[in-house]
Amino acid sequence: MSEAVNDLSRIYPEKILVCQLKQIGDVVLSTPVIQLLKKRFPAAGIHVLTEKKCAPVLEGHPDIQRIWPIDKERLRPFWRALAYYRKVAAQRFDLIVDLQQLPRCKFVVAMSRAPVRLTFSPPWYNRPLYTHWTDPLHGYAARFKASFLAPLGIEWNEERPRIYLTDEEKKWAGEFVREKGLQKGERLIVTAPAHKAANRRWPAENYGRLIRMSAQKRPQWKWLLVYGPGERDTAEKVFENAGAASNLLPLEDIYDLRRVAALIDRADFFLGNCSAPRHMAVALDTPSLAVLGASSPAWTFPSPEHQDISSDIECQPCNRESCPYADIPCLRDLSPEEVWKKFKQDFYLAVFSG
Repeated sequence: MSEAVNDLSRIYPEKILVCQLKQIGDVVLSTPVIQLLKKRFPAAGIHVLTEKKCAPVLEGHPDIQRIWPIDKERLRPFWRALAYYRKVAAQRFDLIVDLQQLPRCKFVVAMSRAPVRLTFSPPWYNRPLYTHWTDPLHGYAARFKASFLAPLGIEWNEERPRIYLTDEEKKWAGEFVREKGLQKGERLIVTAPAHKAANRRWPAENYGRLIRMSAQKRPQWKWLLVYGPGERDTAEKVFENAGAASNLLPLEDIYDLRRVAALIDRADFFLGNCSAPRHMAVALDTPSLAVLGASSPAWTFPSPEHQDISSDIECQPCNRESCPYADIPCLRDLSPEEVWKKFKQDFYLAVFSG
């Protein structure tokens, strides 16, 4: 921790920049940091530097004054990127909170004249860029990020991520699921079965079997698959393995993040892999169950309505980018029957009864 850390107890910044470029789920998980900063410094204007693809989950947030989206395609050649970073840095921020220390964040930090530049403990070669840092607290991912604010006298008190939808977006979601066949009195489960990493993607066959099982045991539960660009193949495999299950709503490509969020908000429950939609469910107060492969429970919000399930094998969680085993045993050995049992034991009475 910086030796001058105690000096931050008396600062009152007028303008703050939070740097969280990616991924979508991490940007959602950064919203408690924004909330805590606004609570500590209510008069401050809070800006956020993030990638363009992630910006929609921050739109409409009442504590954010301005979003600075990074469009990598438009910031070419490199001199255009530098000009954009200089423009952001020139906003005269009093405090910069860098949650990632990625190169593009560091360009802005280096070009700024912010008197306080706060981050987590950096490697030696990054230290000249920052004035203050701290060792983060491990645990739930939002707590981890919020712990970077400790030098400011700020602590995480189980603030959850937040996404703010408009009434029009919520209305659209209601009309959409009705048009797809959801009837009055039926329950909606939104499922996100895709993930770019194979060791974090429960097999499509298992999702299909779980949906078939649900059709037999709880026909009033209807399932809707959501997925991103390039992920339709996974959704189609789930659809194929669900067979003739009448409880699966028709597929439709919805790549607008705000609309995906609106559907998760409309749902009675969310089920999926450890990816952005599960964090969106937490941010929208939709009860959720995440099927974990390589991921650890640190990504699960600590509350009864948000849980995870994983196979009980020695190497899980490994938190690795890839699995050395071709068949990925932590996902192979987690059966649809076990996931269904988790539904019945932990969620049915609380979420679906009545």
